[in-house]
Amino acid sequence: MKVLYDIPAPAKLNLFLHITGRRADGYHLLQSAFMLIDWHDTLHFELRPQSKISREDLTVPLPEDDLILRAARALQTATGTSQGAHIRVEKRVPAQAGMGGGSSDAASTLLSLNQLWGLQLSRKQLTCIGLSLGADVPFFLSGHNAWVEGIGEQITPLTLPRAQFLVVKPAAGLQTQAIFSAPDLKRDTNPAILEGFAANPFGFGCNDLQSVAQRLCPDVTKALDWLDSLGLQGRMTGSGSAVFARVPNLFKLGKVPQALELRLCSNLEVHPLAEWAS
Repeated sequence: MKVLYDIPAPAKLNLFLHITGRRADGYHLLQSAFMLIDWHDTLHFELRPQSKISREDLTVPLPEDDLILRAARALQTATGTSQGAHIRVEKRVPAQAGMGGGSSDAASTLLSLNQLWGLQLSRKQLTCIGLSLGADVPFFLSGHNAWVEGIGEQITPLTLPRAQFLVVKPAAGLQTQAIFSAPDLKRDTNPAILEGFAANPFGFGCNDLQSVAQRLCPDVTKALDWLDSLGLQGRMTGSGSAVFARVPNLFKLGKVPQALELRLCSNLEVHPLAEWAS
C-alpha cells in the first residue's frame, strides 16, 4: 500500500495584522507578517482506490466536513483523478486560535496528495486550488515566512531572526466572522512598508482585531494580563483567541493558570514541506 506518514502541518503567528481597507465585495484588505512555528498537527495518508476520501480523527474530533476533506475533493475535481485516500489526523494546534491550523492542514493535504497521487502539479497550480479553500492556505503552500497583503493572496517571502515565543490559548475560542463583522473594527490603518517592519520585526505595529476580540472574549484579556504579569509584551495572533510574546533564551515558566493551553515555540525558517512543490 502506498502511504505517506508523519506529515507535519505547522501553525503560524501573525507578528502584526493591520486592516487597511475594505473592498466593494466585503473582503477586508490587510497587511501582516506570517511566521511559521514548530507547533503542528500530524497527518498520515494511505492510498485508496475508486476516488474514496475518508478521515480518521486520532486525537480530538473534527467537524464532519473540514478543510482536509474539502482540500482532497478540490484536488480530485481540479485534476480528474480517480484515486482516493484515507487520512488520519493527529490534531494538536487548537481551533479558533488564529494560528491557521485548519488552513495548514489543507495545505499539507494538497502537497501530500499531489505526491501520493503522482499528479505533479506546480506550487502555482496548488495555490489556485488553495485560495478557493481559505485566505491563509496560499501562505502555507508558499513554503516561507511571508509579508502578506491584499486578501491574503499577495505573498512576499521573509527572512526572520530565530527566536522563541510563548504561545497561550485560552479555553474560549473566537469566530473570525464575528470579529470582521463588528461595526467598531478599525478598517483604515495606513499602509506600512516592508522596510519599516524589517527594522523591528518582533515589535512592529499591532493587531487591529485585538480590541474587538477582547470585547467579545474576555479570556483574551486575561491571557494578555497573565503575560504582562511575567514581564512579557503580548499580542493576539490572527483572528482567534491565542496570544503570544517573544521570550528570552533559557526562559523558564512558573505556575501556569489551569484554564490556559500554552507552548514554548520556536519559529521555523521554512515550511517542512517546502521542497514538495516547485
